Parts: sequence; structure tokens; C-alpha cells
Amino acid sequence: MFGDSLTFHGPQGPVGLRDPRLFPNVLAARLGESTGPGVDVRADVVARLGWTARDAWWALTKDPVVASVLAPRADALVLAVGQMDQLPAAVPTYLRDGIPYVRPGLLRRVVRRTYRRAGPVVIRATGGRLRQLPQAATDTYLGRLVQAVRLLAPAGAAVPVVLLGPSPWSSAAYPSQRTHAPAVAAARSWANRSGAALVELDPIVRPSLAGGTGNPDGLHWSWEVHRLVGAATADALVSSGFPASAVR
Repeated sequence: MFGDSLTFHGPQGPVGLRDPRLFPNVLAARLGESTGPGVDVRADVVARLGWTARDAWWALTKDPVVASVLAPRADALVLAVGQMDQLPAAVPTYLRDGIPYVRPGLLRRVVRRTYRRAGPVVIRATGGRLRQLPQAATDTYLGRLVQAVRLLAPAGAAVPVVLLGPSPWSSAAYPSQRTHAPAVAAARSWANRSGAALVELDPIVRPSLAGGTGNPDGLHWSWEVHRLVGAATADALVSSGFPASAVR
């Protein structure tokens, strides 16, 4: 699984990746039930705060553990990236990502505080027209990930793919929903073209946003949402033939 902070954040903040409440572990547990005894199912999660599909591609191509250990043993691929990609941006992503490199430390902290204060104002003023990553780039990197993982898989192995659709949000840090509906439509189109199963997140996440049960940041999920997303992703993999491809 390639993902972002949604893979390891709960309603109060980040937790250890082994926490059984996280949706990758809910997914693994559900798949373990479906495959029967003697089959060990686990989720190898490659994720980081703020990652886009481009960062996931860089992880696969630059990290030898991901490329030579994790990807070749994958019986399925879950693309849980694309969430950050769709968020409105105040500045081009390369400028935001460059903040940690600002020196000295005092200046870096001033720049970070200024960015956090000004970001929502700029997004609101521009109507959220700029995305963190352009949709065409998201689609390209998702396609590269699928091709690479299937290439690295053992000869003849089937690697079913599931894409998590863009998750809705209600966050003061990103005060525009302009990019969400087009991102959802693009995810559906990409999944259809790529032969991937799609897990629609709006029906799962929106009730939690409306009820205020998620993280106060308006981005990360409640434990109930994690449970539902994990179950839905497991069902999508089973429908894609996961047990048959995993037992080999």
C-alpha cells in the first residue's frame, strides 16, 4: 500500500502502524478471514505525511527496500495516494516542500508560521484554483506505480489493484472544495482505464464530517471511518480475485 498520513492518523493524531484500528490493518484482518487458514495476510504500508502520487513513485524508484523487497512480494496493490494531490494549494508544491531546507532555523520557523497563516487566505482569495499536484500528473504517477509493481511481481502472478478515491474534507487549512468533485471524476476515469477497483470515499467519510467525529483538523478520519474503509477495500480486493492470486 502506498499512502499518506491517512494510513497512520486517527481522530486524535498519528499512531503506530501496527495499531489494529488503522484501515490498512483492518484490511489485512478482513483479507485474512477470507483467505482461510495457513495464509498470512499483512499490509506493507509505504507512506508519509503529505505524500502525493509523485512521492509514492519516488519511494518506489529511490528506496531499495520498497523496490527490491516490498514490491516483488506484493500479491495486491492498494493506491491510497491522491488525497493530498487534490487539496487546494496556496503556492506551488515545490515551494512548500522547500520550507524545511530554509536556514537558519529561526528564519525557517518564521517562514513556516507565515505560510500556515497566509495559506488559507490565499486559497480563499484564489478560489482554490491551484492543486497540490495537477490531475494529469496524479494520473501519470498512479499508472507508473501499477506498471512497476506488476513488472516486479513474479512471472505470471496476478496483482489486483485498488484505488482509494479522493476523500472529502472540511478543514480551515484548505478552505475550498473546488478541486474535490473533479478529482473524484478523474479517479473514476483512471480506474476504468486501468482495470483497477475503486473505493468511493465520499459516502463513507461525509457522515463523519457532518457529525464531527473525525480529527478536528477536518482531514483525518474517525476510527469508524477507518473500519469502514478497511472493510470496503478488502471487499474490493476480494471482488478483484485477491484470494486466488494470493495463494500460490
